[in-house]
Amino acid sequence: QVRLVESGGGLVQAGGSLRLACVASGRTSSTWRMAWYRQVPGKQRELVAAITWGGRTKYSDSAKGRFAISRDNNLLYLAMNSLKPEDTAVYFCAAHEDIRTDYLPREPYEYDYWGQGTQVTVSS
Repeated sequence: QVRLVESGGGLVQAGGSLRLACVASGRTSSTWRMAWYRQVPGKQRELVAAITWGGRTKYSDSAKGRFAISRDNNLLYLAMNSLKPEDTAVYFCAAHEDIRTDYLPREPYEYDYWGQGTQVTVSS
């Protein structure tokens, strides 16, 4: 069994920063690809950033230059800077076993394991 637990969300003013963390436990794998998604009510879950087990990364257009994804063993991080009100969402950690080093899909169905999410609210 796999468990992903996110933390680090909260309320921040526009222009501020937050660092999200996701800790994985249970049957974890060193060859997971992992990702951060976000979702607002009434909209589909969207990819924010993803990282292969080898460290290759991918960002959404809105995250490029402001967010940074990183991983350390069973921990996944998302450093978010220059936050905007439109970044307000529930942020989810996701993982999927994948030994490939160049495949970083956008679709949520490409990930088997999900956390419960952490709320990020950016005030204007």
